[in-house]
Amino acid sequence: MKHLIATAVIMGLPALAMAQSEQSTNRFDMPTTSIEEMKAVSPALEHYARERLAADLWKRTDLSPHDRSLVTVAALIATGQSGELPQYMDMALENGVKPAEISETITHLAFYTGWPNAMSALKVARHVFQSHGIDADQLPPAQDATLPLNEEAETRRVAMVDQALGPDFKDLAAYTTDVLFKDLWLRPALAPRDRSLVTISALVATGRVAQLTGHTNIGMNNGLTKQEISGVITHLAFYSGWPNAMSAAPVVRKVFEERGS
Repeated sequence: MKHLIATAVIMGLPALAMAQSEQSTNRFDMPTTSIEEMKAVSPALEHYARERLAADLWKRTDLSPHDRSLVTVAALIATGQSGELPQYMDMALENGVKPAEISETITHLAFYTGWPNAMSALKVARHVFQSHGIDADQLPPAQDATLPLNEEAETRRVAMVDQALGPDFKDLAAYTTDVLFKDLWLRPALAPRDRSLVTISALVATGRVAQLTGHTNIGMNNGLTKQEISGVITHLAFYSGWPNAMSAAPVVRKVFEERGS
């Protein structure tokens, strides 16, 4: 129930907040102020937030509440939007995203969107975790037994990377294999499917469509469905902008067609 209140505050919806106020404590204490701030600057924006985000987008069934929250958190980390992260991390926890998954998403995106974005997200997550009484026992260890490696798929991936990079970037290719695909991607705190989900989300959010072909294929191999990937792009049209979604859609569509999905 709490995630509805977090949504209400983020979207500026006092009706939802008041409907739940007797059953939950609202960590964000000024939904009315948020509404008034929005209306003071852009009444139309408040209308779209209420009618299109809260009452429509977040209720769509192409993504589960867990996945929709994970996609949003990943996109905010990738684009350095730390001001919005506390509210959406709170909502993610209420939507069933585990603290370990948030922690591991930050670690993962350090490699896919840069260390500075991860450092900014860490500071936010620390305060969110403290407010929820989350301690180190609920977080992934620095080193853990890794998931089994799909040797056949990894051999194909290495060959494609070697062909793309050539002999001038052997060190980059080596790091890609040793640090990312033989280590980071095998950490068990974030399921391979969800690791693909946050990677695709970050790529769409940052407009890096050149990498989407490979990661869409990896994601579908890891269990993401066509509907879910399409849902990610639709969701991120609102959170990362229409140009990024429109640039990503044809790339992903081509993967769907080639796979006969």
